[in-house]
Amino acid sequence: MRSQEKLRRFEEQISPHLRSAYNLARWVTRSHEDAEDVVQEAFLRAFAAFDSLRGDAKPWLLAIVRNTSFDWLKRNRNLAAVGYDDAPDPAEPSPDPEESLVIARDREKVRQALEQLPGEFREALVLREMEGLSYKEIASAVGVPLGTVMSRLSRGRDWLKRILSAPATAKHGEAAAKGGEGGSAR
Repeated sequence: MRSQEKLRRFEEQISPHLRSAYNLARWVTRSHEDAEDVVQEAFLRAFAAFDSLRGDAKPWLLAIVRNTSFDWLKRNRNLAAVGYDDAPDPAEPSPDPEESLVIARDREKVRQALEQLPGEFREALVLREMEGLSYKEIASAVGVPLGTVMSRLSRGRDWLKRILSAPATAKHGEAAAKGGEGGSAR
């Protein structure tokens, strides 16, 4: 009966964060298929450690997903393929065809710009802007000081802005490389 109660509580507290777990794993591994594998493994790890959960479940789970993603990449780094499937459109009134084209083009530009960021900046931006974690929750999930989170978010946003505002004729990778000079990644 104890294991049934644990499963019920796990499903109640952890399962609502499945989409966030997948989103983080997809951005870290850069692959839909790999992200599915990572999330499955992360949920098994989370279930095994569920009794140790104290506080908010989302940052706790995302820390497990992050660590599982990095473990998976270490084991499979030569096999890791870079891929991405666009996320479904948010539930909003349907835009007209022209507006849909503009939205899709802008979404693709942002996705490509995010792909160019170093992992620690991309990870911080995904956790904050896509998953809505607070700075403190990000620090807990990633295992870095709060100041490092603030720095990564600030530098990541600046870097993203430079990539997105670079002239179309310039290579985005060159703009990103110039943006990364002069400082450490913390």
